[in-house]
Amino acid sequence: MDQVKYHIWSFLQVHFIAYARRVPFNPTFIERYARLALGAAFLSAVAGRFGLWTGAPWSEAFARFIGYTAEVNAFMPAATIPWLAWAATAAEVTLGAALVLGIRVREAAFASAVLLAIFGTAMAISFGPKSPLDYSVFSASAGALLLASRQPRPPGQQR
Repeated sequence: MDQVKYHIWSFLQVHFIAYARRVPFNPTFIERYARLALGAAFLSAVAGRFGLWTGAPWSEAFARFIGYTAEVNAFMPAATIPWLAWAATAAEVTLGAALVLGIRVREAAFASAVLLAIFGTAMAISFGPKSPLDYSVFSASAGALLLASRQPRPPGQQR
């Protein structure tokens, strides 16, 4: 059985490498994919906190999100938690929609990178570094920053 696994693995490895070398990487497709994936992730998170994925009443789902916000931001005063929950929601709706629709992509991607870095840092402070690494928060932040760097600068800001 081990020999069969070895042959299958060898076959896949050789053919994948051969295929990967022939794939033309289209930067436009890659940037669009990154933009849509990041935007959809933000919008999906917001849909979850309003109960759209589970069918829970939005007030109940959002109350759970406020509780999670308090856990992630355990170092913040309790009075700031509802504001942080609503601010994060507003930012994610705005950035998610801008990315999906392709509006001001450079600015939206940069703001997404900052938002995700702040979220990942708060997770690391409250839960330890494993949590944001397991959920790829810093990877998503880096991807957003890479997307922002690939977008053309506005005419007045050319180097």
